[in-house]
Amino acid sequence: MEQLIYLDGNSLTVEQVVQIARHGAKTALTEEAKKAIQISRDIVDKNVAEHKVVYGLSTGFGKFVNVAIPEKDLDQLQYNLIVSDACGVGDPFPEDVTRAIMLLRVNALAKGFSGIRLSTVETMIEMLNKGVHPVIPEKGSVGSSGDLCPLAHMVMPMIGEGEAVYQGKVMPGREAMEAAGIPVVQLKAKEGLALINGTCAMMGVASLAIHDAEVVVKTADIAAALTVDALEGIVDPYDPRIQAIRPHKGQIDVAANFRQILEGSGLTVHQGETRVQDAYTLRCLPQIHGASRMAYDYVRQVIETEINSVTDNPLIFPDNGDIFSGGNFHGQPVAIAMDTLGIAMAEYANVSERRIERMVNPQLSGLPGFLTPVEGINDGFMVAQYAAAALVSENKVLAHPASVDSIPTSANQEDHVSMGTIASRKAATIIRHVQSVLAVELICAAQAVDFKDAGKLSKGARAAYDLLRSQVSFMDKDRAIYLDMNKVAEQIQQGQYVEAVEKAVGQLK
Repeated sequence: MEQLIYLDGNSLTVEQVVQIARHGAKTALTEEAKKAIQISRDIVDKNVAEHKVVYGLSTGFGKFVNVAIPEKDLDQLQYNLIVSDACGVGDPFPEDVTRAIMLLRVNALAKGFSGIRLSTVETMIEMLNKGVHPVIPEKGSVGSSGDLCPLAHMVMPMIGEGEAVYQGKVMPGREAMEAAGIPVVQLKAKEGLALINGTCAMMGVASLAIHDAEVVVKTADIAAALTVDALEGIVDPYDPRIQAIRPHKGQIDVAANFRQILEGSGLTVHQGETRVQDAYTLRCLPQIHGASRMAYDYVRQVIETEINSVTDNPLIFPDNGDIFSGGNFHGQPVAIAMDTLGIAMAEYANVSERRIERMVNPQLSGLPGFLTPVEGINDGFMVAQYAAAALVSENKVLAHPASVDSIPTSANQEDHVSMGTIASRKAATIIRHVQSVLAVELICAAQAVDFKDAGKLSKGARAAYDLLRSQVSFMDKDRAIYLDMNKVAEQIQQGQYVEAVEKAVGQLK
């Protein structure tokens, strides 16, 4: 029997998001969540029956907050909200991001502060479990009243509008729902707002990005360690006594990883044996990688908190029926965190590219030029370093923070916006670039090792070397390197280098 991941609004993890978004795990609500959803819906129905004027229930939205809507028009109000806000542009989000967006919206609604009907939430769960994926354009959210635009596109197939992908085919939303055997929804009071007023689009991107970033954090240490072995680096800078007198956790953990991976190496040296110092990109690895690690830790804490938060408006408190209009939809915490993640990840590529340069440059490495056995007729890894440099340069542009910008919307009712979805998308792109740069480093490091003696590699570095060589052979003459780069980048994304090295030397920090 297939195991379900149950949602209660309080305990969803990043790893579970990945399981549902990328690996097709099924999900369902807990009984407690169903009860909480129903209680808040009963409060909405009571307010509607008593003709109370409450924002989002019986008023217009944004600047139209002071416009009361007659009860007979409340369903039309919710429909209009969705179709008018569905104005995204650009390519659609990838399937895994779309699934993460849907999942996170369900989990937020499961907490029972949003006033949506249980049947509407269960429609979304059925779409997830049956693989009906709305077509959601990537661009159009400023991340203030939540991700109104992308989340409206998420809702469109639910109401028989828009487009969705079902069984690999893009089709009108209503057709996709019918093909999957899922009835479309007629939204009732408050439901449209509950579905789209939240941070779930930026968080769909962010929750997958923080998972990928965790893999990058360890893989960067592994790639750098293989380079240290290949360049016969000095290991003394990783001594724990150096870290203890500047006790940043990230620095301590990275130095511990290098000692663990490089233990037993027959290639590395101590200071004074062949030279006194290495360049910063080898000597300062605990400090450089460690700083990015600490930034990652901060971002992960923000994302883990946001995954299990209520971010729509207004909020319904079941203990006494109070309905408050607040600002939990504002994406500023996620925006700043994801800008930080982009900067932290960009630095991994920045320093990796410099290590690549040290390997391909014969004046720095003492190895054949561009790591080719036959120079002149072959270019070797000359232009692979160009590609890494190009990605690093692009990352510098992408790492400019989105969260420092704001453009007022809704006639200045929404006069400060977060740009959180832009920050998340940029960080995710940077991470993909870092994976490609680390792929180049790993390939070059393995090539450099083969000019020496792979038998002298440390146990940890050898595990990384063997994994790479299972896909990429020694390059004795020029070939299409991009094919190798793509293979290794995919291995990185899947966490294969982390798995292989940890199997060889134990859990890394």
